[in-house]
Amino acid sequence: MITRVACGALHGVDAFRVDLEVDLTRAGLPAFTMVGLAEGAVREARDRVFAALRNMNFRLPPARITVNLAPADRKKGGSSYDLPLAVGLLAAAGHLQENAAEGYFMAGELSLTGEVKPVAGVLPLAILARNSGARGFLVPVGNAREAAVVRDLDVYAVESLGQAVALLSGNGGPRPGLFSDPAPSLGLKAESASDFADVKGQEHAKRAVEIAASGGHNLLFIGPPGSGKTMLAERIAGILPGLSFEEALEVTKIYSVAGALPPGLGIMEERPFRAPHHTISQAGLVGGGVVPRPGEISLAHRGVLFLDELLEFHKPILEALRQPLESGRVTISRAAQTLTYPAAFMLVGAMNPCPCGHLGDNRKTCTCGKGEIQRYRSRLSGPLLDRMDLHVEVPAVPYEDLSSEEAGRSSAQMRASVEKARTRQKERFSEGLCRTNADLFGRELERHCRLDASGKAFMRDAVRGLHLSARAYTRILRIARTIADLEEQEEILTVHLAEAVNCRTLDRTRL
Repeated sequence: MITRVACGALHGVDAFRVDLEVDLTRAGLPAFTMVGLAEGAVREARDRVFAALRNMNFRLPPARITVNLAPADRKKGGSSYDLPLAVGLLAAAGHLQENAAEGYFMAGELSLTGEVKPVAGVLPLAILARNSGARGFLVPVGNAREAAVVRDLDVYAVESLGQAVALLSGNGGPRPGLFSDPAPSLGLKAESASDFADVKGQEHAKRAVEIAASGGHNLLFIGPPGSGKTMLAERIAGILPGLSFEEALEVTKIYSVAGALPPGLGIMEERPFRAPHHTISQAGLVGGGVVPRPGEISLAHRGVLFLDELLEFHKPILEALRQPLESGRVTISRAAQTLTYPAAFMLVGAMNPCPCGHLGDNRKTCTCGKGEIQRYRSRLSGPLLDRMDLHVEVPAVPYEDLSSEEAGRSSAQMRASVEKARTRQKERFSEGLCRTNADLFGRELERHCRLDASGKAFMRDAVRGLHLSARAYTRILRIARTIADLEEQEEILTVHLAEAVNCRTLDRTRL
C-alpha cells in the first residue's frame, strides 16, 4: 500500500512542498529505505519514529518499507518530518484510513514516548500550507501561536502522536486553535528601562541618532572609551517606528527558520537589536555554515545591527557587509544550492579614534604615532566607510554635563520626531520602491533631492574641497533629505546640506 502525507522543506526563509510517500509491502525481507536527498536528522527519524510507535502500542507488520521525499532532487533537513513519517507508516499499515491525511499539512519532531516537540521554520511552512489550500496544519503545541499568525488556515496543536491519530481518524483530537490577532499589538511601544534622557550631554550625538533613525541611515560613532557610544547605540531601536504587519512577518520568518523565536511568541513585535561580539565568525555574522542558517545581519532585518569596537572585527568579515548594505539581502552559494536571506538593517558602529583611544581626548594624552593611527583606521576600508552615512564624534562627557540635573531629550520625544519624518517618507514613496530616504537611488534620488542654485554651489565646493566620492555625495543628499523632513520642509536648503556634511566627520579629518 502506498500513502502520501504533505509536509514541507525550508529553502532560505521560504518553504517548498514535500510529499512524503510510504510504500509498505510484505514481499521480501523486512527492510527500511529512505530516498529523496534526506540529510542526517531526516534519516535518523526512522529510529525516533519506530520507538515512538512501539511505545504508543502501534505495531507495524514485518515488511519492506520504502519512504520517498518528493521532489527527490532537493535536499531536506531537520526533524520536522517525524510526525508526517509516523502518520504515513500508520496509514500504510492500516491503522488509519488510506486517505485520512489527505489535505492536511503537518510538521513536528517526535520524542521516543510519542510526544510532539517544536521544530524550527513553522511560519514559512504554515504560509506554504495556506497557499496550497490545506484543510488544516498539524503542528506541535509549542509552535501553535507561530503558525496561527497565518490567516485563513486551521491550525491544530497536537501534544502527542496519539492526538494526531485521533484527529485524523475522526475520533476526537484537538480542534482548530483560536488565537488573538497579533496585528493590533504591532506598532505599540512598550516602556523600556533604557531612555535617551539617561544619556548625559552628547546632544549633538542624539541629533545624529535622530537623523539616522528617521531616514534609516547607517551610523558610526567615534570617541574615546567611556564617552557613551554604547549607551547611545543601545537606545536606537527604542525610537524606531513600530513594525508593520508585513515587516513583522518578514522578521518572524527569519527567527523561525533560525530557531531563535522566543518560546510562546507568535510574531516578533519589536524591531530587533543585535550586538554580536567582535570575535564572531564570518558565517555567524553574514550567514552560512555547514548547515546554512541566517546570520546576525539577517536576524537584524528591519532593525539595528550594532558592531561595538568596530575595528576589532576581522577585516574580511567587515568587507562581507558591503554587498548586503547595498542590496538589503545576502546570498550564500554552496555547491548544491544557493540561498538568499533578507538583510535590510540599520548598521551602527562604534570605534575608538586611535589604538590607545585618546586621540582628541582632553583628559588623557594620546600616545599613538601618526603611522599607528593610519594603520588602525585602515582596518575600515574606504568603500565600507562610504557606506556609513553618518560618522559622528562622541567626545568624553565633561563634569558639568555629568553632574547636571537637567534632563536632555527623552526617547519619547525623539520617537515622535522620527515617526513624523517616517510618515512623510511613507507618503512620498507610496508608489515607489523606496521605504526610507536611505533607499533613494537613481531617478528617485534626483526627483526627491533636487537642489537650488545655492545648494548646487555648496555641494560643488564640498565635493572638491573634501574630495568626496560619488557614494559620499549621494549619502549627503539622502541625509539632507532626512534633515529637511525632520524640519518639515519640502525643499532641501543649504542649511540642511551643511548639517549633512557636518554629520560626516571622517570626510574632514582624513590623516
